[in-house]
Amino acid sequence: MPIAFNEPLSFLQRITEYMEHVYLIHRASCQPQPLERMQSVAAFAVSAVASQWERTGKPFNPLLGETYELIREDLGFRFISEQVSHHPPISAFHSEGLNHDFLFHGSIYPKLKFWGKSVEAEPRGTITLELLKHNEAYTWTNPTCCVHNVIIGKLWIEQYGTVEILNHRTGHKCVLHFKPCGLFGKELHKVEGHIQDKNKKKLFMIYGKWTECLWGIDPVSYESFKKQERRGDHLRKAKLDEDSGKADSDVADDVPVAQETVQVIPGSKLLWRINTRPPNSAQIWPARRRSGWRRSREKRGGSGPRRRRSGRRGGSTQAITPTLGPPTGCMQGITLSGISPTAQISTEGLEGPGARDRRLTRLDFLKWPL
Repeated sequence: MPIAFNEPLSFLQRITEYMEHVYLIHRASCQPQPLERMQSVAAFAVSAVASQWERTGKPFNPLLGETYELIREDLGFRFISEQVSHHPPISAFHSEGLNHDFLFHGSIYPKLKFWGKSVEAEPRGTITLELLKHNEAYTWTNPTCCVHNVIIGKLWIEQYGTVEILNHRTGHKCVLHFKPCGLFGKELHKVEGHIQDKNKKKLFMIYGKWTECLWGIDPVSYESFKKQERRGDHLRKAKLDEDSGKADSDVADDVPVAQETVQVIPGSKLLWRINTRPPNSAQIWPARRRSGWRRSREKRGGSGPRRRRSGRRGGSTQAITPTLGPPTGCMQGITLSGISPTAQISTEGLEGPGARDRRLTRLDFLKWPL
C-alpha cells in the first residue's frame, strides 16, 4: 500500500483518541440515577468514533509487543495500549482515572473486507467501561467503518451498524443505530436510538450525528415529532423517486453533500457536542509530509547530487541526482544494464592489476535493490 494512504501515527496512538471526551465518563460517575449514567455513557461511546470524521488516512501497524502510554493529569486519566498479536492484528488498551473513579479497557481486532471501490472494517472485540463508585460495568462494540473510493475518486468515510451498550448490574440497555449514507446522502452521519430498562420499556430517545452532537428527549415527544416529519416526507417522496435510477457502479461513489445540522426537537437535552477542530485539520498531515520531504532535500544541498554510502564491504559510493517526483525510495538514476548518464560512479584509483574485477563488482552492486 502506498505510504500516501498512511498518517504518521501508530494505531496504538490512534486508540488514545477515544479519551478526547473523557469528561463524559467523569460526568457519568457523578450521576445518581442509572438512566442519567447511561445517557453519558452512550454519549461517550459515540464520541469515541467522532475523531474518525474526515480521517481517511490509515495509521501504521504496530510491532508485536509495541506499547504506547499517555498520562493526562489535566484530564484526569492514564492510558496504555499494546499490540498483543500480529496475525491477526490485535491491539489491547487499558485506562484508569487518576481519581480512581473508572476503568476503561478492551481489545480491537477489525476484520477488513474489500468491496472493489470501498474497504469495510468490521470491528471485533468488546469495549468495557467500569464505574467503580457505582459498581457498574458497561460493554459495547464499535460500529462498522467504511472508506469509499479507495481506487479512484475522493476518499470519504462513514460509520454504520447497531451498537448495543449494556449495563450489567441494572439491566439497562442503550441501542444506537448508525445510519448508512443511502442513495442521496440524507442519512449521512445520523445516529438514532433509545435507552430501555430490563423489561425492554423505552425510557429515553437519543438522536444526532456522530460527527457533530447528540441530543436526547422523552419517547412521547420524540414520536409526536416523527409523525409530523413523516407527513412532510410523504409529500417530497415523488420528487426523489424520479432521480433514483442514476447510480452507476463503474464510477467512483460521489461524496455525499452533508445535510443541514441536526434538527433539534423542542425540549431536547444536549448530551454531547464535538470539540472544535483546528482549521484544515483534515489536510494537515499530507501537507506536513510533503513539506518535510522538501526541507530534507534542501538540507542535503538542494538540487545538486548527493553522496550515498553503501552498506556493502568496500565502502563504495555512488552519486544520486534527486528527482522531482515523490519520495518512493526508488533510485531512478540507476538502470539494470549499467549506469545511466545521471548516475556516474568514480573509477579513480582503480588502475592496475585487478582493477577490472573491482569495477565489475561495483557495477554489479548497482543492480541490487536499495
